[in-house]
Order: sequence, then C-alpha cells, then structure tokens
Amino acid sequence: MIVADDAALFRVGVARLLADAGIEVVAEVGDATALLDAVAAHRPDAVLVDIRMPPTHTTEGLDAARTLAERHPDVGVLVLSAHLEPHFALSILDGDGGGTGYLLKERVGDVDELTDALRRVVAGGVVVDPAVVAQLVGRRRVRNPLDTLSDRERDVLAEMAQGRSNRGIGERLYLSEKTVEAYARSAFTKLGLVAGPRRPAPRRRRRPARRTRRAPCAPSPTSA
Repeated sequence: MIVADDAALFRVGVARLLADAGIEVVAEVGDATALLDAVAAHRPDAVLVDIRMPPTHTTEGLDAARTLAERHPDVGVLVLSAHLEPHFALSILDGDGGGTGYLLKERVGDVDELTDALRRVVAGGVVVDPAVVAQLVGRRRVRNPLDTLSDRERDVLAEMAQGRSNRGIGERLYLSEKTVEAYARSAFTKLGLVAGPRRPAPRRRRRPARRTRRAPCAPSPTSA
C-alpha cells in the first residue's frame, strides 16, 4: 500500500491508521511524480492518493490515477477528495475496467469504511462515495431518468446513497457483491454517468493487502 498526499500530517496519520488495521504501507509520498516512481519500485496492491497534488494543486492526483490505470492496471487506486466534486468522480468511473474508487476525505476517519473500500479496489471493484451517488441521482430526478432503471437498480442506488458498502447492500437485498456492482454499473450507464459498454478488464488474481507482522528483534552482528 502507498499513501500519496502533500499534507504530511494527513499522510502520516493515514499510514498509521492503516498500519494499525494490519495493512502494510510500503511508501508515503508527497507528490504525483514520487507516487508513480514508488509504484514502479514497490508494485503495491493499492494506492491512496489525494486528488489535488503539487505543484498546481488541481488534478495532479487524478492524472496520476489515470497514468497508473494505463501502466499498472493490476494496482487498485482509491482517490480522495476534500470536497464533493462529482465530475471528478465520474471521470474516474469513465475509465476501462475496475480497481478504482473515489471517496471524500472525511470517510478516512472510519477505518472499517476505508479498509473495505481498499479491499474492493484491490479485488478489481469500483467504489463511489455515497454522497456522490445521492447528489447525482437527486439532481437528475427532475428529468425522470430513473424511469429507465429496473427496480433492482433503483434499490441498489438507494442503498448506496445511504452509505452502505457492496457487502452491506448485498446482505440487505440478498445479492452477491459482484451482482450489486453489476447493477450499480448498469444504473450509472443508463443515467449517462459512464461512457456505455466497456471492454472487460483483465482478470485479476490479487492477493489480499499484505498485513504487517513484527519480526523479533535480532542481535546486531559483531565485527570480526
């Protein structure tokens, strides 16, 4: 796991939070260029990246996420944003395949939600902050595009807007996580939030995010 954020306190805090949850953080970086270099060097299961990074603090993190999707499609990418910006979330969804996500930074304080999101992108899934879903569906309801959705697709979107994970939605609706994701992707496509049918992503055989284990301290070697 690699954490990329130009705010040192936030970066260190998130890395510590993940380490306490048993997830190994192999690098912490402060800009997009360093992130790309670190991924090439460490090949992590996933990266957590702020959407706004130096030098311009506009879309460097988002651009890095797109580059990673091209160069390292087996690396999950979870993009964080301090503000609700649906257009950025949709640009992430509009890529090929899965293994990507968009969360508000305020979600980071919930370690269960954060680790669940990371687990889903590592597995090749798509994560969308529930606030994005709620705003997009609410905004578009004026033109009644929801009439094109099936009952199940409406049910899944309603659960997503409540902040439930794919697993939580599946438990409530008696569906598998993959089926939940399929319904969500179909709904987003019908609402014009993604660019129609996608080519399938390469099949991933991902290992779970590595967990840290403290090795016993060994005595320092003595010089001959």
